[in-house]
Amino acid sequence: MTDQVLAAIDGSQFSEGVCDYAAWASLAMDAPLTLVHVVDNHSEVPEEQNLSGNLHFGARERLMKELSELDEQRAKVNREQGKLMLEAAKERAIEDGVSDPVTRQRNGTLVESLLELEKEMRLLVVGKRGETAHQASGHLGSNLERVVRELHRPILMVPKTFKRPEKILMAFDGSKTARKGVEMLARSPLFAGTECHVLIVGAETAERRSELDWALSTLREAGHQAEGAIRAGDVDEALQAYEKEHSIDLLVMGAYGHSRIRHLLVGSTTTAMLRGSRIPVLILR
Repeated sequence: MTDQVLAAIDGSQFSEGVCDYAAWASLAMDAPLTLVHVVDNHSEVPEEQNLSGNLHFGARERLMKELSELDEQRAKVNREQGKLMLEAAKERAIEDGVSDPVTRQRNGTLVESLLELEKEMRLLVVGKRGETAHQASGHLGSNLERVVRELHRPILMVPKTFKRPEKILMAFDGSKTARKGVEMLARSPLFAGTECHVLIVGAETAERRSELDWALSTLREAGHQAEGAIRAGDVDEALQAYEKEHSIDLLVMGAYGHSRIRHLLVGSTTTAMLRGSRIPVLILR
């Protein structure tokens, strides 16, 4: 199947939000839901801890054997923990109304596993931070940064607690690919009945006013209540201010072209917008 909603489940406190948002998306789009857990048995092994260098031959052999056995035990425990997580996620998705969610466990790294599953995705749902990220930090973690940069499917990055989106905001720059994003947003069953806002960040010109009018009319013609604005300033600051003023529930951004928005999303460092957002962010590709 190539139309699945895939939810990346781990042991972090964001997994319940991932489950609930994935179930909402699955039901709204009438798409199958697959819950995925990736077992990375090498992610927590510090490479620098070589304990065998100064041991005589017999002791070194015994130590290496014991370390190998410990690795096998750890891998088994990780697999069992993953199965329990997936079962709990499946039960939660069923409680949310999904009739037959599928669970899959894979071995390897998160990014490589998701890239292998990319052709099956219609939408990927991930937590704002992963299991190994420092929970008090604003940093998203290198894994999630790589997922955003390397996958070419829409990615919904979610907080810990689910809230059904009723007001959504799209960051719009008027480019050809951004127009495709507006058209996708207008016809998506995921946002049927939602109030749509469009924000262009930059100096107000006749051209930008025309671009905004086109976006709003496209959304209105599709049956959405729509409003928007043009604001000067930094993209992340302008989006955050608008989000707070209008009680936005979900932010839509496009990671394409060579726009300021794409640079914001796929630059060399994780941006303040993604780090600081307390609402879900849908990244269109």
